[in-house]
Amino acid sequence: MKKVYIGSENPVKIECTKRGFLQVYGAESGFEFIGKSVPSGVSDQPMSHEETFRGAENRAKYLRKQYPDGTYFVGIEGGIQQNEDEMEAFAWVVILSDDLEGKARTATFQLPPKIVELIRQGVELGHADDIVFNRNNSKQGNGAVGILTGDVIDRVEYYRHAVILALIPFLNKKLYQNHG
Repeated sequence: MKKVYIGSENPVKIECTKRGFLQVYGAESGFEFIGKSVPSGVSDQPMSHEETFRGAENRAKYLRKQYPDGTYFVGIEGGIQQNEDEMEAFAWVVILSDDLEGKARTATFQLPPKIVELIRQGVELGHADDIVFNRNNSKQGNGAVGILTGDVIDRVEYYRHAVILALIPFLNKKLYQNHG
């Protein structure tokens, strides 16, 4: 059985990885999906595209080093980017194997002013969602994207597309492997 290690025990991140892989490779692909709590090496609330990418990559690299029996190693990190007076939310997905790296970013969406205000005070996005929307642990549920879209797009589906896009190099190895 091929093991896919995910750098989180968050059920949302495990489920989006599972759905993405199974959609690409099929239900008969024989994957085992294992979530592990690993360090991101970045702040709890990454505040730039660069920091967010680094967090996802750090998670995947840590998994690859710690779990050599794995076939794939998935790091997912949600982040915020400040754009003038607004903030947008997004996530990076990094998938590693022994010889390839795939990476993709989710779409972005604008955060409401009340949430932006809390983030500027140092509150992490998931906690800000809980405060503003009177929820509990929304980041392990539908998250900001689910709350703000009325669950038209929940957090699992939001991340799933980026997981699939990060698998492109693995589906097209000849195009992505270094032939030097």
